[in-house]
Amino acid sequence: MTFQELKQQYRDSLKSMDTEEHIDLAFYRPLGFAWAVLFAKLGISPNVVTIASIFLGVAGGVLLYFGDAPHLWLNYLGIFLIVWANTYDSADGQLARITKQYSRLGRILDGLSGDFWFVAIYFALVFRELHFGDKMLGDYFATHQWIIWALAIAAGVCHAKQAAMADYYRQFHLYFLKGKEGSELDSVDQLTEEYNKVPWKGNLWKKLTMFFYRNYTANQEVMTPSMQRLRKALKERYGDDVPQGFRDMFRRLSLPLMKYTNMLSFNTRIIAMFISVIVQVPWLYFAFELVVLNAMLVYMIVRHESICRKSLATLNQSEL
Repeated sequence: MTFQELKQQYRDSLKSMDTEEHIDLAFYRPLGFAWAVLFAKLGISPNVVTIASIFLGVAGGVLLYFGDAPHLWLNYLGIFLIVWANTYDSADGQLARITKQYSRLGRILDGLSGDFWFVAIYFALVFRELHFGDKMLGDYFATHQWIIWALAIAAGVCHAKQAAMADYYRQFHLYFLKGKEGSELDSVDQLTEEYNKVPWKGNLWKKLTMFFYRNYTANQEVMTPSMQRLRKALKERYGDDVPQGFRDMFRRLSLPLMKYTNMLSFNTRIIAMFISVIVQVPWLYFAFELVVLNAMLVYMIVRHESICRKSLATLNQSEL
């Protein structure tokens, strides 16, 4: 394979330049592509890579527990493992695009992988606060345990919502950029129809997976009423063949929000978490989740709903 062919294959392994983040393009995507090329030669499937990333990420999260001076080096090992896990998280999608091994199970696994990492991270940070304290509040949380648990649970719930909405807006943007085939955008109606067609007998795992994924999508739709009205109007008028002019208009309006979808996904939050661990004040990460990232989420939802309302008004005016 020539260098130009390899370069083109790398470009093809990316979702789109619209939705890529600078840190990913500079670090994770090149490493992920290298892993993807190797795994393709070895015949390793994207789902196997995703499962490997889960083990690496969870191991890294557990190592963040150690807050005593003799074992702080384990924190850096944990950070390394989490970064390594994220290169695999990048590689599984790039491998799927290179080898055309797409599947809904792969998409679900890919989404769950980060959840496993962060569950391990959240528990590690809570027990670290309880057992070792921190440089700012000392042993405060050891005597007020319910507070650190409440912070962690609230941050975890918000994290799940932030990541889900960021992914949903990104997929909606890709729908206008690349069409139905270039996006993983789903609808509850479609998922319900598919779910009802699959019998429980002999399909327990598939039915459970479809059930939880359908509920996940339903929660995304509930948060985006204006988007759903726009989707319905476009479906009724054009099916999946939305005119290029309308697609270009929506893409232009949506593009400035893509940086927020990236910031709510991984890199920004993981950098904040690494800093909180290195300065030995773990609870600051939970505060960052609850204050900074939630404010970003609210802004993103309000802006995107406004864009959808304006786009729907434009669509309705074109009918007159």
